[in-house]
Formats: sequence, C-alpha cells, structure tokens
Amino acid sequence: MKKASKKKVLAAICSFLILMLTGCQKENVQTLPKRNWQLVWSDDFTGSAGVSPDTTKWKFDLGTGDNGWGNAELEYYTSRPTNVSLDGNGNLAITAQSEYYSGSAFTSGRINTMGLFSQPYGRFEARIKVPYGPGIWPAFWLLGANENSVGWPQCGEIDIMELRGQNPNIINGSVHGPGYSGAAAITQSYGLVNGRFDTDFHLYAVEWGTNYIDFFVDNFLYEEITPASVPGTWVFNQPFFILLNVAVGGNYLGFPTSQTPFPQTMLVDYVKVYKQAD
Repeated sequence: MKKASKKKVLAAICSFLILMLTGCQKENVQTLPKRNWQLVWSDDFTGSAGVSPDTTKWKFDLGTGDNGWGNAELEYYTSRPTNVSLDGNGNLAITAQSEYYSGSAFTSGRINTMGLFSQPYGRFEARIKVPYGPGIWPAFWLLGANENSVGWPQCGEIDIMELRGQNPNIINGSVHGPGYSGAAAITQSYGLVNGRFDTDFHLYAVEWGTNYIDFFVDNFLYEEITPASVPGTWVFNQPFFILLNVAVGGNYLGFPTSQTPFPQTMLVDYVKVYKQAD
C-alpha cells in the first residue's frame, strides 16, 4: 500500500473534524414548536414585604392532608405572612418552618387560583428559585377545575415542576390521570450537570394543547406527552387552575433529616399564563 501524502492526510483530518463539529452542532440545536402566545393572566408579586398575595388572584389552602388532599405530608398549611407573603423585592415567598403548630411539626404555605382563574390549554410559566434539603418538596402545578365534582385523579393533574430537596439538581415534570396516577404517573426528569436549582431562579413552563403537553426548563423542551403516552383516559381537555406550595415530607420524597436546614423558602418572581393567539 502506498503512503498517503501529508496534504491528503491533513485534508482528511480536517474533513473529519468539520463533519464531527457539524454533527455536534446539529444535535445540540433544538427545533422548538412555533406557537404564537398572547398573555392573558399574570402576577409579578409587586408589593411591600410581609403583605399577603393578591386575594383577587390567589386563595389559601389551609390545614393538613386530613382535609382530603396531601400525600402523607407533615406540614400544616397556614395563611400567616411567616409562611406566605411578598418579600418586598418583587417575589412571593413560601416558607416551610420547623415549628409545632396545631398538631403538626412543620408549617408551610399552599396557594391556588381555584374559582378565580382557570384555563384550558396555553402556556403556563413561572420563574422560581426553589428551596432544598431532604424532605423539602416545592411544586408549581395545575389541577382540573372540576376536582370537587369528579375527584382526583379523574380531574387530571399537571406537575410543571416538582423537586425532591435531597436532589437539588433534578426537577420532574409529570401528569396524573385515571390509570396513571401517584407512583404510576407519566413523568420525566431534567437535571443540571454543573449546577443546582436552589442557587438561582429558573423558568419552568408547560405548553399545552388539545393533544400535547410539552415541558420546558429555561425554554429547553425536555418532555413531550400526548394521548398516546398515557395508558388511561386523556383528561387534559378542560380548564385547569394553578397551585404553588412547599410540602414537608410525604410519600414522594420521605422525611426531613438532620441534614435539612429550616426555614426553607421558595421564591417566585412571577407567574404568567398565555393563550394561543389567533
């Protein structure tokens, strides 16, 4: 076999490198759905420190899972400013505290828009800095507005962002419905390779249509769910309302430990909801 000339060898190497670089670039470029969104509802949590969130937009869930909701959680949800209030810097602060209150060892906050705002389909997004620590469970999620009449999971649930505090570099996006609820939910994780979600704000969103629910972190599409993805009935064709909360303990992530610092606060910069523009 004859030796190839140096020029030919160099040319071959250059061609190979160009091919490899081009391939990497194509793999890293994400083709996003082209959708035209129109803002219809928002809250940027502007106000003085210690003030409760706008009561024309939010209401409080109070008490424990004994009220018919919850996942064996340990907290008592209150409406006290020490658990839920504006921080004076344009954020909503939901704070979990280790304190004995009305029979529970912890307190926290959970707010929702049920009866005040709900919408079928659209883009639901929030910019959030999450808390951390074993047993800490922050969430930004949606429930079917017919929850009181049909119950859960028939009403449907869309978990835009959930985080197990012991894994602060990983969030989960999930849907629950009849035949795929609880531990059988349809879910996907998204992780940061060199970072943690509790050290900065990140944008969490879903874009939801008649036959899809797409999950995003910082506008990166990491999960797509369609009717073909679920083993039961597709119940995501009705209005859903918004929830924000920080749970403590529960069957999703286990108990707090000596490694869990308190208090732990979830900061929400804003929540925005869009609909598809004509």
